[in-house]
Amino acid sequence: MSEAINETKSFFSSIRIALAVSGVLALLAGIVLLVWPVKSAVIVTAIFASYLVVAGIVYIGLGIFSQAKGGWARVGHIVLGLLYIAAGVIAFFNLNVAAATLALVVVIFIGVSWIVDGVVALSLLGSDGSRVWTVLYAILSIVAGIIVLFSPAIAGFAFWLLLGISLIVLGIVQIVRAITLGKDEKNVIADVQGSPAV
Repeated sequence: MSEAINETKSFFSSIRIALAVSGVLALLAGIVLLVWPVKSAVIVTAIFASYLVVAGIVYIGLGIFSQAKGGWARVGHIVLGLLYIAAGVIAFFNLNVAAATLALVVVIFIGVSWIVDGVVALSLLGSDGSRVWTVLYAILSIVAGIIVLFSPAIAGFAFWLLLGISLIVLGIVQIVRAITLGKDEKNVIADVQGSPAV
């Protein structure tokens, strides 16, 4: 019985720590995004550029050392690896421009995907049971996509602001969950012991 209680306490302690750490990290990330938007965008771009360089090295390694692949596949991996490394190095040389370019590409992608999503919704109109909601969704999606494409800077800023606020809210919620998890722990331990929680 005491072993089961100890395991339960250990389990809840691990969950509480994980929730608290993830909550604090999300809260800090949200604050950093809102207080230093340009610097945080540059940091995200630097992380992405690092990923490109590492991925490029991996692809080159696959191309050189993979005996199972044919000649063209190996050459393709090497060329792809070189392109990744070149993109990562170019991004590192001017992180501010790379961050702005990355943000612009992401915002344009989102705008185009919303327009395509709206068009696809309209194309499925005949087989959809809720025509009014489908048309409303499609119109909103297409209009939102067009607005994003015609004002990508404002849309990018709005997305960054929303991301920062969301991370702060989620971080606070996670921290509160970590603090209030003790009530659940008492109930579970009481169930293990076979008596009601006090």
